Amino acid sequence: MRFRKHLELEKGQKEINVTPLVDVVFLLLIFFMLTSSFIVLPGIKINLPKAVTSEVIKEKNIIITVNSENVIYLNDKPITPSELTGFLEATVKSRQEKPLLIKADKDTQLGIVVRIWDICRKVGVSQINIATTQETK
Repeated sequence: MRFRKHLELEKGQKEINVTPLVDVVFLLLIFFMLTSSFIVLPGIKINLPKAVTSEVIKEKNIIITVNSENVIYLNDKPITPSELTGFLEATVKSRQEKPLLIKADKDTQLGIVVRIWDICRKVGVSQINIATTQETK
């Protein structure tokens, strides 16, 4: 068997063309940039009011959320005030009562928040908190 000592590229090709590789990488970059901007995280959009005296709560809570359209949610599921009353009564009776956190948008009508607060007090929930964001100084 005879081996050649020097291998040469075909005549006229002195370097490898990387232009197609750059094109593919550029198209992939554009694709990922466009698709990442359309990812929407699920959840309820609310703007909490700001308070200077807010504290961080570290224990597990029952969360009641009211958005700017005055729709009530219990743990991210829409609920009516009568269903909320039934749920809270069942929670208090089963002695699995957790602290309750009301997250109301700053544009929510005060009457809705007071109604929820009254329902909680009526069924015997002992610890009710209102969520706020800390105001920067």
